[in-house]
Amino acid sequence: MEITGGGRLEVRVTRADVGKRVSVRYVTDSASAGGRFTDAVGVLTSWDEGVLTITRKSGEAVRIAELRLVAGKIVPPTPARRAGPAATFPELSRAAARAWQPVESAAIGAWTLRAAIQEEPGENRPGGAVAGRRMGFTRRANSVLPTGDPGMPVAEALATARQWYADRGLPAYVQTATGAEGTQELLCAELERLGWRREVSAELRTGALAPLADREPGPVEVRLSRTIDDAWLRRYQRFSRPGPAVLRVLTAGPSVWFASVAGTGEVPAAIGRCVVDGRWAGFMAIEVDPAHRRRGLATAVMTALAGQALDEGASAAWLQVEADNHGARALYEGMGFTVHHHYHHYRQPEA
Repeated sequence: MEITGGGRLEVRVTRADVGKRVSVRYVTDSASAGGRFTDAVGVLTSWDEGVLTITRKSGEAVRIAELRLVAGKIVPPTPARRAGPAATFPELSRAAARAWQPVESAAIGAWTLRAAIQEEPGENRPGGAVAGRRMGFTRRANSVLPTGDPGMPVAEALATARQWYADRGLPAYVQTATGAEGTQELLCAELERLGWRREVSAELRTGALAPLADREPGPVEVRLSRTIDDAWLRRYQRFSRPGPAVLRVLTAGPSVWFASVAGTGEVPAAIGRCVVDGRWAGFMAIEVDPAHRRRGLATAVMTALAGQALDEGASAAWLQVEADNHGARALYEGMGFTVHHHYHHYRQPEA
């Protein structure tokens, strides 16, 4: 915090600093009853009507009345991490998009609208058939990816996106990121101001590939294949009956590999997917039969896929894990994966 020559803390942040990374100290609501000071570090995303909003790395928005400010200053971007491979947010964003491609897309300036529609068939039940559902296969393949200027006001671009998704019978989502240099804290704040609701937050983690490939896989055989089969899909439980959109998304990418470990029946005990893209290897769809967990199968699958990616010239790895998946986060932490940035999916406000 800034301290004057007289030893007093000083606020050196103004409304003109919106969009910059700041560190502030403020009085909590309970200060009048013997409360305390607390700090907030993040991007200053708004300062209106006596209230400023700071968006932390995780995407959490902290709202502070300016009268409660005790000190504040501009701080430089988060220093580059020394652990794990160096990477920029735009580089990782592009690699993740290439690894999980939609069936159809359109552009609004530098925004990409993505869709991969899955038709879930209806069921025959006593008293009549139940109609099927039309839905998007994952939010990642059915959301706006904003990588720059849409070429029009944000509200207008969002309205255009909503109509594009409505024409396909889908709600509109926007994927944003926070917590790294060049991420989209200001866009997150604008979405919230316009009534869009954050539904899911996740972490994009990175790690070195060679240590992962060198791990001991254990006494299980991991089968690698360029193609996807019915057995692999039976373990992948996103949909009961995967349609063409699911297959298109799963098989698209620069260099795609599928892994499986045989189970006791026709359904594999564990599966995984890896997309090799230049120096990057992206890991997805790592799933283990609940009856076979805590036996090292996820490690075996990732080790085998990492070895294949290493043979193709990759040197760094990335993966995505939802923020509330504590078991998977602990697993990946033990494998050396650290958080690079957070990403979020915002859903359109209801009409």
